[in-house]
Order: sequence, then C-alpha cells, then structure tokens
Amino acid sequence: MKLYYTKGTCSFAPHIAMRELGIEPELVAVNLMEKKLDDGANYKAHNPKGYVPYVEMEDGTGLSECGVIIQYLADQHPEKGLIPAAGTPERYKVMDWLSFIGSELHKNLPPIFLPGIPDDYRDIARNRLGVRLSYMNDALEDKQYLMGADFSAPDCYAAAILNWTVPAKVDLSAYPNVAAYYERCCSRDSVKAAHAAEEAAAA
Repeated sequence: MKLYYTKGTCSFAPHIAMRELGIEPELVAVNLMEKKLDDGANYKAHNPKGYVPYVEMEDGTGLSECGVIIQYLADQHPEKGLIPAAGTPERYKVMDWLSFIGSELHKNLPPIFLPGIPDDYRDIARNRLGVRLSYMNDALEDKQYLMGADFSAPDCYAAAILNWTVPAKVDLSAYPNVAAYYERCCSRDSVKAAHAAEEAAAA
C-alpha cells in the first residue's frame, strides 16, 4: 500500500491510522507546489486532485480524502477496534467527529499561518477556530479520547490537524482538555512511528 504524502500536511492522519493498524506503507513524497514526485513524475497522474493524501491500493485503486481513507483502513482491520461497526450509533458518532475535524478544524487552521492570506480573514479564521476548540474542549471533559477511553479513527485525524496549532501559534493552554488530549495523542507509538518514518524518508 502506497501513501502519497507531504510532511507537515494532513496526510499525516492516514499515516497515523496505518501505524495503529500495523500497516507499514510505502511512502511516496509529493512536492505540492510543483505537483511532482521525487523522480519528476506528474503526481496528478495518480491523484488528479493534486493534493495529499492519496492512498494507492495493491490493485491500483485509490482514495484521497482523509476521513474516508481512515474509515477504509480501519474497516479492513476490525479486530484492531479503531472504528465501530457500520450502521451502529457509535459509527455515526465517529463519522460526525471526522466531519467536524475536516470541515471545522482542518479548514480554519491553515488561513491563520499560511502566507498570502489577508489579515482580516486571518482574524475571522482565528475567531472561528476558537469557537471550535471550545466545543472540542467541552466534549473532551472526563474523556481520554474523542470517543471515550480508547483511541479511535477520529483521533488519527485530530492529532494530525492539531499539529498545525504550532505554526498557527494557537495557545492550547486556553483549552486545557484539548491540550492534554493532544499531548496524549502525540505520546502514542503510532504517532511517533509515523513521524520517524517521514523524517527518515526525507533524510
């Protein structure tokens, strides 16, 4: 299984999921500015959308959206308990969290720190993010992870996106439950292994 990735992006989310599931992907680095691979090949020949992540299966088919990739991977390894069974109330709660992370955290963090964003829009994004982090902080009260005591699919996505609070200079101490949660996620072997693999691939 190939994971087309770029360091520091949301492609870290499915990488975490893979490590949780015992999958060691073939990492393929992508230059997002040029839409090229290290060998000069056109990345859009693999993923016409031109962004990461992209997971390519053994049969050549692929998926390109974080929330869907994570669900797919977890569904292939139900014995790992990373995601509830399809059709259950718990599964819909997982999907709810994945959608929230994708539409509310993923979309509001980059405008805070990426270059070329008008200052007034940065302020709007920062204010929106604060509201979303407050909600997340309340939801994590008395919980280890988003779904309760156990690390699960949405935590893979959240851990990756919360990495961006560093370049965005978001002070998570204002959201103590989120801060503790993020630290908890970062301490997991899967997160450390994914980070180490990407560092080694770039060396």
